[in-house]
Amino acid sequence: MLPEDYEFDEEDENYMNQRQLDYFKQRLLEWRAALEKESEEKTKEVCQAHVDADLTDMATREYETDLTLQACIRNDELTVEIDKALQRIKDGLYGYCEETGEKIGIGRLKANPVTLYCIEEQERRERQQKLYNNIDDSYDDEL
Repeated sequence: MLPEDYEFDEEDENYMNQRQLDYFKQRLLEWRAALEKESEEKTKEVCQAHVDADLTDMATREYETDLTLQACIRNDELTVEIDKALQRIKDGLYGYCEETGEKIGIGRLKANPVTLYCIEEQERRERQQKLYNNIDDSYDDEL
């Protein structure tokens, strides 16, 4: 297992060696377990909600339930991303940009273990998205 402050040294280690893969696999499994536990607890909260007599209390409870369900949906989406990352580890693809095949980098993976793209590709995608958003905004303004 790699320590939390582990820094990758290209000269000392091969990129995505077994030690690194084991580290990220463990992090992903722990993250998934935490998300599943959180969703389970939130679901229990929603199920145990009692009927409030006061309309204000009911509205507040409904709002809280909505937020809880949104959090559960996000946790489910993250769990899917985690499962895909675990599959990439099995397939020998983890740590490499899905688009370019370049190394994503240990630091980037530590910050976001489910990331699919190297920083250059992510920036390119964000620029492209911004461009499309600007085009859409211009089109909407014309209407």
